Amino acid sequence: MQIFEVFELKEFPFMETKEVVEGTTVRDILKNGSNIKAFLLVDHDTKRIWTNYEHRCSLKKQFYMGILAGKLRQQLKLFYRVYPLNMYSTTDKEFQEILDKPLGVGRAKPIEKKDFSQPTQDKYILDESIQNPNMKKAIEYISQFPKPENLIRRFMIIGGQIFTDEEITESFLMEEKLIIRPVKLGRLNNGFTFFKDHKYSTRLIIKDRKIQGIELYISKDDKSPSLELQIPVILEEKFNKPGSIKNLIKAFQIPDLLSGETEVQNENVSQSQDDSPNQS
Repeated sequence: MQIFEVFELKEFPFMETKEVVEGTTVRDILKNGSNIKAFLLVDHDTKRIWTNYEHRCSLKKQFYMGILAGKLRQQLKLFYRVYPLNMYSTTDKEFQEILDKPLGVGRAKPIEKKDFSQPTQDKYILDESIQNPNMKKAIEYISQFPKPENLIRRFMIIGGQIFTDEEITESFLMEEKLIIRPVKLGRLNNGFTFFKDHKYSTRLIIKDRKIQGIELYISKDDKSPSLELQIPVILEEKFNKPGSIKNLIKAFQIPDLLSGETEVQNENVSQSQDDSPNQS
């Protein structure tokens, strides 16, 4: 197994790798990181290139890691495939087996500045369109990734739809099981949306160079209050079905007397009737 660390540069190509040789196993490297590093692990036994980044690694370095993984695969004549090690939980058997693999020599070489050609104006622009993924397949793919420790997923965005997690109790004969599943809240507005009610950690899920979804996490210890909605809302299920315009107009009309005022008026009328003399 060979391990290469990803580094940022201040000038083109803005990235490079350096081979890590201090250690005897993969565990020695990954367990002694600074929480901001990104690595490429080349397994010559399985012909796999594993990408791995620590939980405080910058988004920019994660992008560079993907580009460098592709460069490393080209160097190895495309016989190797790239896989994300971060999709496995640290307790998974396969993850632990990779940690125990010994470091050794191999034919993979560090990716350096000379391995990049100067970009032309339209180089690397492959497709200007962004296609929405298949909703069901995207949810299944995202569900494969373990949740970050000490974080709670508040929202998940797929295409133009936004989801939240809901706890569901399922009964199996004499046993009850609590599961968490995503529930659709509705569509995002046109334009842009800010999520300012919490300090969110964002996770971007990619498959085949396409965005499958965006997850917004909050800390388990986050005590920030939720945003309060101060405007009337028409649910999408009601809005997109034919209905009576009279009911819509009626819903926005404020009655002349509110419920409390109506009760007071009724009490006054009743009292005046009781105080009036009986007529023969």
